[in-house]
Amino acid sequence: MKFKTLLGGAFAAALLSSSALAEGWPEKPITLIVPWGAGGATDQVTRVAAGALEGPLGQKVVVVNQPGASGSIGSKAALDAEKDGYTWTAGAAKDLGTYAVTGKLDTSIKDWHLFLNSALVNVISVNPDSDIKDMAGFLAALKAGNGTAVGTSGVNSAGHSAMEALVKASGGGYKHVTYDGGAKAVLSTVSGETQATSQLITEQIEMLKAGRLRPLAVLADAPIEVPGLGTIPAITDVLPDFKPTPIYFGIFVPKGVPDEVVAKLESVWMKDIAKSDALMEYTTNKGSVMTVHAGDDAQDRVWASIQSNAWLLHEGGKSVKSPDELGIPRP
Repeated sequence: MKFKTLLGGAFAAALLSSSALAEGWPEKPITLIVPWGAGGATDQVTRVAAGALEGPLGQKVVVVNQPGASGSIGSKAALDAEKDGYTWTAGAAKDLGTYAVTGKLDTSIKDWHLFLNSALVNVISVNPDSDIKDMAGFLAALKAGNGTAVGTSGVNSAGHSAMEALVKASGGGYKHVTYDGGAKAVLSTVSGETQATSQLITEQIEMLKAGRLRPLAVLADAPIEVPGLGTIPAITDVLPDFKPTPIYFGIFVPKGVPDEVVAKLESVWMKDIAKSDALMEYTTNKGSVMTVHAGDDAQDRVWASIQSNAWLLHEGGKSVKSPDELGIPRP
């Protein structure tokens, strides 16, 4: 009986300690791991969001790039860190939700608290000197099977998923050329090392505005008007049955941190980040959409893109486990 009393006291003390920690959180700078290279879509929007969080939280949010293995290395570092609310990661929710499909990381989207900040779309672009002048020409090149080289930031990246979805809808094939981050993938097409890129619009926008890339289509069901660039036609103009899904980006905190920490971050996210002028300016100028969500709402919003990505990977021979085994039914 005495042992049980002591054990109960120790457990109560641990709970009090955890609660006290959460009440004072954050008491030191927070590490935010970007699991992709500098300059890419994740890096860009994450730095904007991190800056907007510092005032309301009263602490620095230090962004650290830790790329590798299609974002899984940095994500694993956050997952393995102490569950005290001081180590986060970031990126596209569809990637985080499908690492288990490719065997890169044993996790699911349900293992994370999601704090979404934006929805992005992919653009198919070519070098301005390319003989491919429009999306119909690009699809013809894919169907011809001449090994069109497309630069992306790796298997399971947004650019890779876009190409897999495109090939599934139109037929044909391409030569997949991978780089350490979206910025490098885009530059490969600018330099002529690859013939095209399918990376996110935020990663291409400056090169598009400068005329160093020619946009063929945005993978969306409506054209996009970009300040300083003009209108990029929708993929559905040439592939009416194509079903694009928005790619949600955000900050991710592994579950297991104190509930009080999550509650405080959700409050700041929905009250302050939802009104962030910096985030609104960034998304507007980069051709993306500001989408601030957290909690169950965020989980619901990302599920369609996770399903789509998981089954594209599986059908493309890139999976080590069937999505069905992981509780991801076919969309």
